[in-house]
Amino acid sequence: MHTAVWICANLLHNLRKQEERGELIQPVLFVLLVLVSVLLYFAVSLMDPGFVLSDGSDLQFTLGITEETQDMIPPTTKSLRQRRCGHCLLQQPMRSKHCQTCQHCVRRYDHHCPWIENCVGERNHRWFVLYLAVQLLVLLWGLHMAWSGFTTAPTWQLWLRGNGVLLGTAAVVAVLSLTVLLLLGSHLYLVSLNTTTWEFMSRHRISYLKHCGADENPFDRGALRNLWGFFCDWGAIVWEQVYFREGNDPI
Repeated sequence: MHTAVWICANLLHNLRKQEERGELIQPVLFVLLVLVSVLLYFAVSLMDPGFVLSDGSDLQFTLGITEETQDMIPPTTKSLRQRRCGHCLLQQPMRSKHCQTCQHCVRRYDHHCPWIENCVGERNHRWFVLYLAVQLLVLLWGLHMAWSGFTTAPTWQLWLRGNGVLLGTAAVVAVLSLTVLLLLGSHLYLVSLNTTTWEFMSRHRISYLKHCGADENPFDRGALRNLWGFFCDWGAIVWEQVYFREGNDPI
């Protein structure tokens, strides 16, 4: 949010030039894009990322231990171990993790983002990716406006004197653009694999993944299905069902 507002303020003179030339469409679209970015920032920051708040009546569905689910679990001498968080003392659904900053367990935990001061989890992950995409558009557009605002001068000294502030702005925006591009690319890559940042970085310590091979992911359904499920499937997913449907051993 702060980035978008900062860019808008520093490049306002370019928008005014376009307005003076009668080019109103681009300034209006840029301002609308900034507003969308701000709204998405607040939405992702204030949204419940999927906190596990109680061992309530929905626990059986969350843990996937209904009669229908039990039929999907292959017979074995071992039983499905229901993990209980050592911090909030609640039973954790599969793929959830306790966040030390938020002091809650989060469903399909990805990471805690200091940028939005909130966790990224099951309920707000798609909105976080959309926010990154919109933020990247704002930054690239701002970089384009900064680049087009440079003026010519007969010497380097005069050029730096006339374009120094704009050059500094463009450099900062370029670094931010590269950062957001890398973040967006990494999240889209992980989404295409149906894995999370936490699972990707700590799979050797996660009970339901540490026995899997280096290239094995029990939740992977193919890139297209993974992307479709992430962006278009709004229903709750019982990950235990997906896990045992792939024939994995109980944890």
